[in-house]
Amino acid sequence: MEPARLLKKLKDKKIKDLDVRFAHHHRAVFAQTDCLACANCCKTTSPIFLDKDIERIAQHLKMRPAHFVEKYLYLDDEKDYVLHAAPCPFLNTDNRCGIYEVRPKACQGYPHTDRKNIIALFPKTVENAKICPAVAEILTRLQLEIMGY
Repeated sequence: MEPARLLKKLKDKKIKDLDVRFAHHHRAVFAQTDCLACANCCKTTSPIFLDKDIERIAQHLKMRPAHFVEKYLYLDDEKDYVLHAAPCPFLNTDNRCGIYEVRPKACQGYPHTDRKNIIALFPKTVENAKICPAVAEILTRLQLEIMGY
């Protein structure tokens, strides 16, 4: 896959139904994908933790939000709270999330391939394709559909 060429083609064609196409491929690919067999997203990256996420998760863990931040998070260069290290400390050995019901909003929507205005997220989608085999497959299918190869 050549992401730069695909992005140029998508912008040049100004495909009006791009969000619909992405969502279609997202549903098709994830219908065949067992994320628990991979969990690469949880093993290699950190979501952004919003203040609401911190409060909700800390309450679930019966911790003060400040203690939760101190124990698990730091402010990155973009001033976002992210995990100290990978893999995620809440990832269990069976690849299940130990805080699934209260997980961060970023985790709930990952890999964000079914969102509106997907073209704005395209650079992040290309980065996610390096982590998530399902995203790579979505981009491959889209490339085949749009570019014919």
